[in-house]
Amino acid sequence: MDFKVLAVGDVVGNPGVERARRSLRYLKRSCGADFVIVNGENAAVVGLTPNQAQDLWDAGADVITMGNHTWGKREIVPTLEESDYILRPANYAPQVPGRGFGVFETKAGPVAVVDLIGRCNMDYGPDNPFLLIEKILKELDTKITLVEFHAEATSEKLAMGYLLDGRVSAVWGTHTHVPTADARVLPKGTGYVTDLGMTGPRESVLGIRPELSIAKFRGDLTERYRWAEGPTKLEAALFTIDTDTGKCRKAERADLWD
Repeated sequence: MDFKVLAVGDVVGNPGVERARRSLRYLKRSCGADFVIVNGENAAVVGLTPNQAQDLWDAGADVITMGNHTWGKREIVPTLEESDYILRPANYAPQVPGRGFGVFETKAGPVAVVDLIGRCNMDYGPDNPFLLIEKILKELDTKITLVEFHAEATSEKLAMGYLLDGRVSAVWGTHTHVPTADARVLPKGTGYVTDLGMTGPRESVLGIRPELSIAKFRGDLTERYRWAEGPTKLEAALFTIDTDTGKCRKAERADLWD
């Protein structure tokens, strides 16, 4: 039996949340997805509020993942503590709120989801994700394991993919908000894509009004980032997994653009 996992790129601002509410269930039905994971850490541009988390669950997300902006909206902390269905990076310091991986019941049985954050070119030094994932995998006894790697460098994401090839069902990257064209199955059976992209304003710089990013790179006096208006997009990848083996049979883009 096949089990289809839809992984949705970083939701940015109110336009991204509205796009998810408008399109996610349609995409889930049209591609036959059984399980949906959505990165929500930019729903408030920097962070995620409890109401936005509920909006994403109502839109069709089964699990919400976070990244370097996990703490951008501190009001999310109680939700991180109370809900099993929202994950922050597992390699954050162990004393911070929330959990970095979970096991979820699905029609294919228990499915593990792990959220990791990279270290290359990031602003701080979380624990080494390459060492921590080894410890996490020893705790898991699931046929299907899914890993999201929220990282800047494509080399770091590729290295994680090859490290886990044949050991987990799928690995995908988030964070850069720019989709990559390398969705594929790695040699030992793990589905992989370097970056899912983003869900939100289409005519933007990573979801933000272009003129605000241009001003920053010019060295002008800058103002608070605001999301762009206009047409939106939803960028995602679909992984088809064999439930008997836990191997990925197919990895493909699953994008919707206005």
